[in-house]
Amino acid sequence: MIKHFLINSSEICDNYRVRSYKNEFLFTFLLILSSSYQTIQPKSQQAKKIQAMGIAVQSLSKSFGDHQVLRDISFSINKGETTVLLGSSGAGKSTLLRMLNLLESPDQGTLNIADMAFSFPQETPSTKRSANACQLRRKVGMVFQQYHLWPHMTVLANLMEAPIQQGMSKTEAREKAIGLLARMGLPDKANAWPSSLSGGQQQRVAIARALMLSPEVLLFDEPTAALDPAITNQVVEIINELQASGITMVVVTHEVEFARKIASRVVYPSFSTRIRNKFPDTVAQELK
Repeated sequence: MIKHFLINSSEICDNYRVRSYKNEFLFTFLLILSSSYQTIQPKSQQAKKIQAMGIAVQSLSKSFGDHQVLRDISFSINKGETTVLLGSSGAGKSTLLRMLNLLESPDQGTLNIADMAFSFPQETPSTKRSANACQLRRKVGMVFQQYHLWPHMTVLANLMEAPIQQGMSKTEAREKAIGLLARMGLPDKANAWPSSLSGGQQQRVAIARALMLSPEVLLFDEPTAALDPAITNQVVEIINELQASGITMVVVTHEVEFARKIASRVVYPSFSTRIRNKFPDTVAQELK
């Protein structure tokens, strides 16, 4: 059953182009890099409410130089739900998604995600911020649009690298990686090189890698971009399976039909720049 989704005073600035990154492969190691934020403790009366949510955002804003991308964003997502951010390129969807994993640090506002709370701007020492970043990214995984598999590592090594850096033993990491590859339908690709895989296979490897740390929240940035319909349906099956297991997911896409197949709810920026919530069955008709 689709539940009502509340969004309060939410705005997105249009015509934003996501910044290009010269070395996007570095994102796979952002599990262990620092971000700019401050950890805060919720008040006791707020704690129970926060724990009932997968994600709660209040008054987040983000600018790059003089250009304001996001302004006063507020919304909440219940645990175990799949929320799709649907809209055209330049609407700020990917920036909002990256803020949920602190790959981009908001300029102001608060973020509650996976039972952790953060406030912006921040004044905590960089070492503390780095430690908190590691803790958050153990709970909040990310599947990138371009997969970002390390080309000089085998599929198995790609899955094992981040967990080992986080302290998991090699034996445990290997066993978990092999199990996830089997779950993704790729049991024979452990020793393959990323360049030998199809786009759909690389996407499934990227999803398996994001699951290696058993995240409570999983973020997808355009997971079906450049995939043919058959491979897209495989991604749909995987996301629906993950939803059944109770993982909270946020998915960025511009594909209406894909959104209808996976979403508990769909949120998209309108031409008036205000985020609106729609039920999946009505989105396609409105966007025609």
